[in-house]
Amino acid sequence: MSFSQKILLWYASNKRDLPWRNTRDPYKIWLSEIMLQQTRVAQGMPYYYAFVKRFPTVEDLAKASEETVLKLWQGLGYYSRARNLHATAKTISLEQNGQFPSTYKELIKLKGVGDYTSSAIASFCFDEPEPVLDGNVFRVLSRYYGISIPINSPKGGKYFKELATEIMNVENIRDYNQGIMEFGSLQCAPKKPNCVHCPLNDGCIALKEGKVGQLPVKLKKTKITKRYFNYLVPIVIGNDGQSTTQLKQRVGKGIWQNLYEFPLVETKNEINLEEIKTKMTNVIGVNDTSDVYLYNDKPIVHKLSHQHLHTKFWIVATEERDKYKIKFSELGKYPVPVLIADFIKAFKI
Repeated sequence: MSFSQKILLWYASNKRDLPWRNTRDPYKIWLSEIMLQQTRVAQGMPYYYAFVKRFPTVEDLAKASEETVLKLWQGLGYYSRARNLHATAKTISLEQNGQFPSTYKELIKLKGVGDYTSSAIASFCFDEPEPVLDGNVFRVLSRYYGISIPINSPKGGKYFKELATEIMNVENIRDYNQGIMEFGSLQCAPKKPNCVHCPLNDGCIALKEGKVGQLPVKLKKTKITKRYFNYLVPIVIGNDGQSTTQLKQRVGKGIWQNLYEFPLVETKNEINLEEIKTKMTNVIGVNDTSDVYLYNDKPIVHKLSHQHLHTKFWIVATEERDKYKIKFSELGKYPVPVLIADFIKAFKI
């Protein structure tokens, strides 16, 4: 029995019942694949259901505002995925009459759609014989064939693509591609793979050579950068008892583009109360710095892929009502990073 036949046989008995596996609708497949990039299935599932309910078709997604899309995406991270998703929905809706391309070569031209996603949509929806290469597939192939070429190197990308093409099951590419990904997720897992009961263990080179824990090989990650964020949270308590504050939308190409946050002072190092007082006037225009206090005694370290944000929230009580008009009770309407959302949820006036 060949490698691909063993994968298909295993998949028939072990596949999970996931909603995007019960459809050939390219919109739903595309949506799930974008969401599951760098996201676990358990985490992505509620978002998938929420998006399909709110935007049943690609045209519905295209008509939504970016702010609405970002709000629904909140908490899923890597927000460029959401912005690209929205942009591509507009392209398909307005320029292609709501019809997804049916070939790998055309799919890969879409914004935010790379080699893996193009292959997935082409094979899952249109049975085009294109191999998929995600983290799970890289792991299965590198272990089974004993390949030590770094999977995130140009040489590795080319080598694994050629290998995956050579061994794929052309006759049943839809199930084979989903099967090898599922196999890597459940059977040939990153940690504690079930090698004893693995249907591929008789031919697995990594198992024979004791290298299962060493494969796949990846080049070293980019150095982690430390950043120091100081959020100023102005609070105005109105005559009606309603508290108001201020949010600003992030612009530029950095992290959290177009999301909202409290006024920010970014510094090179951690700073104290006296230092924040000297900076806050220029940021939020409050001249009275007497009623300022630190919300969290220790910085909250929010970890992104290549950055660690050491964050402090400074509460600024003020009576300058004209400047701060967003009600605390309405903060939930705005798309914000998880770091801000957690603060809003926990903070009590």
